[in-house]
Amino acid sequence: MNLCPDLYELVREHLDAGDVQSLKATLAHAEMDSLRILIENLTPEERVVTFRLLDKERALTTFEQLDIEQRQDLIASFTHEQANAIFGALDPDDRARMLDELPAAVAKRLVEALPPDERAEVNLLLGYAPETAGRIMTPKYVRLMQEMTVTEALDKVRRVGRERQDVHTLYVTDAERRLVGQISLNTLVLARPGDRIASLMDTDLVWATTDTDQEEAAHLLQHHDLLSLPVVDQEHHLVGVITIDDAMEIMEEEVTEDFFDKAALASLTKRDSHRSYRLANGSLREIWPVRFPFLLVTMVGGLLAGAVIGVFEEAVASIPMLAIFIPVVMDMGGNAGTQSSTIFARALALGHINLRHFGAHIVRELLVGLSIGVASGLITGGIAAIWQGAPVIGLVVGLSLTLTICLATTLGFLIPYGLLRLGIDPAVGADPIITTVKDITGLLIYFFLAYFFFGPMLL
Repeated sequence: MNLCPDLYELVREHLDAGDVQSLKATLAHAEMDSLRILIENLTPEERVVTFRLLDKERALTTFEQLDIEQRQDLIASFTHEQANAIFGALDPDDRARMLDELPAAVAKRLVEALPPDERAEVNLLLGYAPETAGRIMTPKYVRLMQEMTVTEALDKVRRVGRERQDVHTLYVTDAERRLVGQISLNTLVLARPGDRIASLMDTDLVWATTDTDQEEAAHLLQHHDLLSLPVVDQEHHLVGVITIDDAMEIMEEEVTEDFFDKAALASLTKRDSHRSYRLANGSLREIWPVRFPFLLVTMVGGLLAGAVIGVFEEAVASIPMLAIFIPVVMDMGGNAGTQSSTIFARALALGHINLRHFGAHIVRELLVGLSIGVASGLITGGIAAIWQGAPVIGLVVGLSLTLTICLATTLGFLIPYGLLRLGIDPAVGADPIITTVKDITGLLIYFFLAYFFFGPMLL
């Protein structure tokens, strides 16, 4: 959703005029999505003034949707009372994630202001390693005992459900709090009052442990199409749940970061999820270090490709029609390599590629590249032969495309994998390397085939 220009201009007008009452009225009637985007696009100073004029409910909803850096800026600008009120209204998992990014002194002050029971919840989550299921779970869920009757279970849901994030799925434990089953709220409501939970629950469970990587937990939840995922400790005691909104937020952050880096746009700040706005509106001093180094890599690759053409200058002079198809060979190979590297980055981020079985993935991509290359080579080679009235040029172009596309798709998987093994972020460097290698090898394939088939005509 885009920022509404009318709302932005109106707010800026009120801010410039110092018209607090009109600004407060405008904010009170703005749609929540528009309000969130407005807050994100204001300067830090304007954001603070605007945020303080929101009513409590709107302020909390908007705060929860902002990225961590903007939350930090706002918390730092609030009075102690305002900061404690906002922080205290957050869910435990959101508090834990925020505390990871705040200065130690600020984090300590916020935690100490919490009631004892809520402080214990936050400390529990902070006790788990960062970026694990234990760190992002919420300890607020509805837990039923398997000995309960339906009536007793519904009474508990009514009693504690308002304070829980998700009551669509209810988890069942034994007397030692070990997870033994789950039951949907729909099943519970439709069951007979005297039925035991043990007879109704589903024992076919999917769960994460507290030390499961947060991305793996998010993938589990998505793969099994769940609304929430139970989290257990090493003794299989139920300790929390991960909700669908938290899982999707994690996956969105990872995929967004991969795609920004994939496009050869290095981080302005590593955890900034609004890099596109800064790249579009930032100063030259911010933009140049992000974009120019990767363009230099591509430029060097282009010069090397030009050097290859220079080596075969006499061949092009002898048979001018060879020059016509150079862009086709280079562009088709480039697009094929970009497709493959994009598929690799996205599949890796979403957990669809298992690096321990990378050999199977690379063989499959090689076969895909070969099939696409053959099809492209037949079509383009046929067109070249008819156009130039020379079957041999069609053969050279067709075989060149087949081999170049096959090579490019393989490189699209192989180079990012190699960078990963070297401990280098493949999203940042893969494309410039693929482009350079593909251009040079594609031209070499094209000209060597031309020498092979045209023979004495090039001498």
